[in-house]
Amino acid sequence: MASMLPFQTKGFNPYAVKYSPYFDSRIAVASAANYGIVGNGRLWCLGLGPNGIQVEKTFDTNDAQYDLAWSEINENQLLAACGDGSIKLYDVNVNEFPVMNYHEHKRETFSVAWSPVTKDTFASSSWDGTVKIWSPARKESLKTLPVGNCTYSTQYCPSNPHIISAVSTDSQLRIFDLRTPVNAQYHLTSKIPVHLPPPVPFPQGMAPPPAMPSEILTHDWNKYRDTVIATGGVDRVIRTFDIRNPTGGPASIMMGHEYAIRKLAWSPHASDILISASYDMTVRLWTDGSTMAQDGPSPFKPGVQLGIMNRHTEFVTGVDWCLFGEGGWVATVGWDEMVYLWNATSLFSG
Repeated sequence: MASMLPFQTKGFNPYAVKYSPYFDSRIAVASAANYGIVGNGRLWCLGLGPNGIQVEKTFDTNDAQYDLAWSEINENQLLAACGDGSIKLYDVNVNEFPVMNYHEHKRETFSVAWSPVTKDTFASSSWDGTVKIWSPARKESLKTLPVGNCTYSTQYCPSNPHIISAVSTDSQLRIFDLRTPVNAQYHLTSKIPVHLPPPVPFPQGMAPPPAMPSEILTHDWNKYRDTVIATGGVDRVIRTFDIRNPTGGPASIMMGHEYAIRKLAWSPHASDILISASYDMTVRLWTDGSTMAQDGPSPFKPGVQLGIMNRHTEFVTGVDWCLFGEGGWVATVGWDEMVYLWNATSLFSG
């Protein structure tokens, strides 16, 4: 893969990477000293130029950084989710200090996501068992959605600003609809049991994954089929679900990772393609099988691994797609202090 561009985050172990929604030449990385166990965090704003990847700006925090999100309303601003429970809004044109600090979570803030539709709110999830909705202009949150246990990831539906999802330690994918009344469920409209046994019959030649509940670490909405969500976690299996059928089991299953799946992301360029990052030090490219011909009587389709990237030498913790260009550029980060930009289409040939 000659087209792979490297960058080292010296002294800091990355946890997340995101391409700018405005520029194909700008990415940001959230990182932590000492693998996030103790010490500072550093937010890296990186630019891609004729000399490779260069540092445009860094912002240091007193605690680890676990996730980040670019603002959808200001091309120079981005959020960092911190280990002390805070979320900090930085502006690349303002030195050192955050322009806003949001601090209600009682434990580590592990995920942040900016609303892609109305662009006027963002969501955060925490180990304290809550998801919070925020306006960037207010220090106090707009809403708190109780999950009840450590919540690793929250996301907005890509087409509906009122629908928010979350995954957590209890093996459930939760869907919230903010238009529903605030009753005892706090806008919770469905709980999908991710580790429900797969439908029968299972495709010939495939062994079904164990149906034991385990922690879900990551999930993402399909950009083209806005009722489809992919999940991944400790049991090493990627599953897709259609939220219109919350009790119907997975629509697709993808197996191949040898350790926990830490991050996955659907392609913004194709409806069936996703990429995953794992503690097995690999990044893998998949099709969920939705564009393939139906094979046999099984009600769901097994996904297919299209390729593998194994350049990282430690846990791979983050992956993101570039929204622009030919459609294959991704950024990956790992605990080996490395950022790689590369073209995922190079994996199609195996």
